[in-house]
Amino acid sequence: MTTMAPTRESMPSPTTEPVRRRKPRRKGKTLHAYTWLILLWMFLPIAVMAAFGFNDTHSRYNFTWQGFTLRWWQDLFAIPNLTGSLVNSFTIAIIVTVFAVVLGTPMGIALGRYRFRGHGMTDLVLFANIAAPEIGLGAALLSLYISMGLPRGYWTIVIAHIMFTIPFVAITVRARMSGFDISLEEAARDLGAGPFSTFRLVTLPMIIPGVIAGALLSFALSIDDFIITEFTAGQTLTFPLWIWGASRLGVPPQADVMGTIIFLVGALLALVSGFLLRHRD
Repeated sequence: MTTMAPTRESMPSPTTEPVRRRKPRRKGKTLHAYTWLILLWMFLPIAVMAAFGFNDTHSRYNFTWQGFTLRWWQDLFAIPNLTGSLVNSFTIAIIVTVFAVVLGTPMGIALGRYRFRGHGMTDLVLFANIAAPEIGLGAALLSLYISMGLPRGYWTIVIAHIMFTIPFVAITVRARMSGFDISLEEAARDLGAGPFSTFRLVTLPMIIPGVIAGALLSFALSIDDFIITEFTAGQTLTFPLWIWGASRLGVPPQADVMGTIIFLVGALLALVSGFLLRHRD
């Protein structure tokens, strides 16, 4: 007795259910809303500062909104001491950034590439410098300057800022070195490149994102530092010190304008560096 195999037409066709897309969970929406609220809370003081740079106040107290004006942007440099303090802050930040990058980049390369005696102690000192309270660092530097008989002023601020910004550059460069392929340098040397050419053409382009990140951190930390600068400034005024002194009598609108400019310069540097790194990649 022979049995016939079922034909394709007689076989039951499998039922296919339409694929349902998952709706975003309520938890994800809550996290997004929470993130935006935190960002709004962070940027609210900056927005208030920028807005009061256009306040048409008629007194030194710039606390209540009285109207819109562009007068303070036109008379930005009408207060000589405020202008001088802003120039001091910018020039100190630029000098500190250059020296911190030059001194901190080789440290980051050495820590990320080699294992040497004292490696752990060097790590401890770098992270201790970052984690230590600024009031402790400022008091220690003040004691050092007094014991050496060194008059406090512009250059003592520069030395202090270089001291506490070098670890940020070294650690960011070291993090970039963690994924560095040393065989690229060996290939460059096999092709006849010297040590300097190898560093300039191979090593530096690979670690440049870490160097730029460390430079931006150094600039931002230097230009807005108050505590260490207060201990080491002497008679020199920086922008944060001037604001602190003027707050007892009333901060003029030009200070809000200058604060807005500082924020815009920092944001512009971050955007330009991000664009250049993305274009490079």
